[in-house]
Amino acid sequence: MKASIGGIVIGDARDTDLISIEGNFYFPPSSLSADLFSDSPTPYHCPWKGDCQYHDVSIGGSTHHDAAWSYPDPHPASFERVGRDYSGYVAFDTAQVTLG
Repeated sequence: MKASIGGIVIGDARDTDLISIEGNFYFPPSSLSADLFSDSPTPYHCPWKGDCQYHDVSIGGSTHHDAAWSYPDPHPASFERVGRDYSGYVAFDTAQVTLG
């Protein structure tokens, strides 16, 4: 599956490498164009996953605020619910990012 903004691919992973959590596809960090991502100051805490890190995505002079998010250090207890360790995996705001 590819994640793109305006036709520019920002993530590309095999379907078997994706993790589905609550209707969102999480991409492994190695599948991303990391140079396009920067940490956002937007705070969020999920009661069962832990502290979230939002990411801005910058392409061609435009910044897409909070276009992605991850859980760098999720609660270890959540791994059982998800089925595997998803630390650092990144999901996307589908209002800004096209998946397909």
